[in-house]
Amino acid sequence: MVTPAEVTAFVAAHRALADAMGRVILGKQRTIALVLTALLARGHVLLEDAPGTGKTQLAKALAAVIDGKHARVQFTPDLLPADVLGVNVYDQASGNFRFHPGPIFANVVLADEINRASPKTQSALLEVMEEGHATIDGQTWQTPTLFMVIATQNPVEQLGVYRLPEAQLDRFLIKTTIGYPDREAGLAILDEASDLDRSARLSPVVAADQVTAMARAATNVAVDRSVLDYILRLAETTRADPRVAIGVSVRGALALVRAAKVWALAAGRPYVIPDDVKALAGPVLGHRIIIDPEHQFAGVSQAAVVSDVLAATSPPADRAGA
Repeated sequence: MVTPAEVTAFVAAHRALADAMGRVILGKQRTIALVLTALLARGHVLLEDAPGTGKTQLAKALAAVIDGKHARVQFTPDLLPADVLGVNVYDQASGNFRFHPGPIFANVVLADEINRASPKTQSALLEVMEEGHATIDGQTWQTPTLFMVIATQNPVEQLGVYRLPEAQLDRFLIKTTIGYPDREAGLAILDEASDLDRSARLSPVVAADQVTAMARAATNVAVDRSVLDYILRLAETTRADPRVAIGVSVRGALALVRAAKVWALAAGRPYVIPDDVKALAGPVLGHRIIIDPEHQFAGVSQAAVVSDVLAATSPPADRAGA
């Protein structure tokens, strides 16, 4: 169980992180909250967005405020797994091979346009995301304790992209978007046109070990059995929907539990309520739903299915723990 002191400390640190990132990513408080939720739930984020919406700034801002190392990988069709993971290089002076780590061994890794790379390279990245380590020439190398991938992808309608397989999409805790800024935020961005890297103005507000402690505290948030049953029923309803070819997996339901714990604690509660589940159902479950091709052709979207499933599934009436 989370203590009152831990709740207070978590809320203060979470607000400090969100406020600092909000000075760079203007007018996108919900996106920032979702990214922080993924970080503190030890998950990864998939952004599907148009170019120039601030994806790189988001990753750099997150790394800056947690005093972490940021790396960016531009995924292209000729990118090789070694370009992401690293490679052993023979050192003539010592007569031994030395490992040169790739960009994946940073705290916050921006994998830009992930679906432009070949499936082989995609798989190499996604394996590290799942396992937390990479094996190169028979030797295992651990990623940092604080490790997160923010991957971006082009809409699948664009040319020259490789659709991420369903099993790989399932590796991302959250899928969201930044989108274009509103008019007020847009004017503020244009007013600072001379500042080419707004994230450079940020300084760490929470130490990396404190972020790790926050993630550990979130695992102790209480989830009543009735709320767990609600999450399970949501997943089962997606699988039974005739418009859906593949519904939410067990991994997806577990992801929703983990994310809801962080969301609840950020709101100052040591327990999850159904509203936490509803707030996160779209970003956590939507990309895990594969629409039947016939219904997809008819215009059925993942967001519409999630909305309908939420409407059709009754939440628990008693908010236990409140």
